[in-house]
Amino acid sequence: MITISTPAGPFTMTGNGVAVTAARFGNDDLPAGEVPQIAIDSVKAYLDGDIGALNQVPVAQTGTAYLEHCWEVLRTLGTPITYTDFAALTGKPEAVRAAAQGCARNQIALLVPCHRVLRADGSLGGYRWGLDVKRWLLDHEADRRR
Repeated sequence: MITISTPAGPFTMTGNGVAVTAARFGNDDLPAGEVPQIAIDSVKAYLDGDIGALNQVPVAQTGTAYLEHCWEVLRTLGTPITYTDFAALTGKPEAVRAAAQGCARNQIALLVPCHRVLRADGSLGGYRWGLDVKRWLLDHEADRRR
């Protein structure tokens, strides 16, 4: 397990030596586990402005087949989208609530970027680790895309 200081607050990851298995903003307790060096280096690169650096980090979390598919789709998002668009990307455009559960049940903050999913009106919606963190992440990424 490792905690990295970020402008959005402490960011803690744990892993199985090969992949990140959980990541959180804040001081939540996570089980001890070996975090791959690529994850540490990639988070630091992200904080330095390389928002694509996180794409190469292996992650592992388990859920239903649909939740796991949602998490895979989240990792492909390069820019913010709506929950409706996210549901469509998962192949189930009518399942907006189920797709939203993919965000809500995500245990790997930042590396599985559920923070990039917004309400239809463009507002932030929710974020397990706080709306201030979500806003900082989105602003940080927007600044790097310009």
